[in-house]
Amino acid sequence: MKRILTGVAAAALIAAGAAQAEGVKVGMITTLSGGGAGLGIDVRDGFQLALKMAGDAGAAVDLVVEDDQQKPDVAVQLADKMIQAEQVDVLTGIIWSNLAMAVVPAATAQGKFYLSPNAGPSALAGANCHPNYFNVAWQNDNLHEAAGAYANSAGFTNSFILAPNYPAGTDALAGYKRFYEGALAGEVYTQLGQTDYAGEIAQIRASGADSVFFFLPGGMGIAFMKQYAESGVDIPLVGPAFSFDQGILQAVGAAALGVKNTSQWSKDLDNAANQAFVAAFQEEYGRLPSLYASQGYDTANLLLSAMAKADVADQDAFRAALEEADFASTRGDFAFNSNHHPIQDIYVREVIQEGDVFTNKVIGVALEDRGDAYADQCNM
Repeated sequence: MKRILTGVAAAALIAAGAAQAEGVKVGMITTLSGGGAGLGIDVRDGFQLALKMAGDAGAAVDLVVEDDQQKPDVAVQLADKMIQAEQVDVLTGIIWSNLAMAVVPAATAQGKFYLSPNAGPSALAGANCHPNYFNVAWQNDNLHEAAGAYANSAGFTNSFILAPNYPAGTDALAGYKRFYEGALAGEVYTQLGQTDYAGEIAQIRASGADSVFFFLPGGMGIAFMKQYAESGVDIPLVGPAFSFDQGILQAVGAAALGVKNTSQWSKDLDNAANQAFVAAFQEEYGRLPSLYASQGYDTANLLLSAMAKADVADQDAFRAALEEADFASTRGDFAFNSNHHPIQDIYVREVIQEGDVFTNKVIGVALEDRGDAYADQCNM
């Protein structure tokens, strides 16, 4: 077990005249090995950075970190251990929606708070929402909805769409189709963890598509982008930030230049909290942050904002403090919808090169103040 103690889990003053923060024990289950490791490492690093920057307030958090190896059974075992043996107050960290579906309902049923820094499956946003579950990133469909809206504005009318066959993949294609107004040249679900896309690229080539929308996070996206570039197929690509994030871009390189992608965050968003975060992350870790890092950072700051107002032992008060979302988000305006998922702007970004680094810049807003399609199904 990897254990990170950020300081004594004792009460600390937030600032002069501020409320007193009671110690909170946090269990972070995330992916730190295998093809999806970069995502979990960034969430962990962003979370830890926020605690460090918060000084004494961050020192009131006792953080335990474990690697789920991207396996649902491992994640469930770790959650059981953290709840029963470690007696954590709050759980966080899961990247993948199939792991979230395996862990979150059981954790909240046992009276624990779960703060999601990434996975936002539709089932947890709608009929299976829970008062103790908060998503600090997005609902799974959101960035894909924005990609569909962008495809319309770009004049695409015949998209080929593909995603892995797991909850986030089905949510992705549902989100794209919710806003996209054109026809579909093809719709394909790939295997989760797949690395050979020769068959799918052949289908794209023969499809007559005028655009390709794909959601392939982590190593899947790297493999697809490299093979797509080598194939010579020149049909324009559109995707969510997960397929064009900071870690992926360095592996893909020039093949991604000019591709448009959608995100609720970008390193060039012009607000003080984001500027401080980007500078501090680069100084601390020697690399540019990703959207996953920003989500980990925001999740920690949400937690700290609630700790400043309420004791986690008083669940009603702590839940109300979380609902207020009284923190400076890296993405600017941020609020929770009635189902504890964000209401926020989602941007269009373009892949560019800055010196030797491939990165993104914001070129527009795809959706303003977007909630999600499932809040009406949530009966909290």
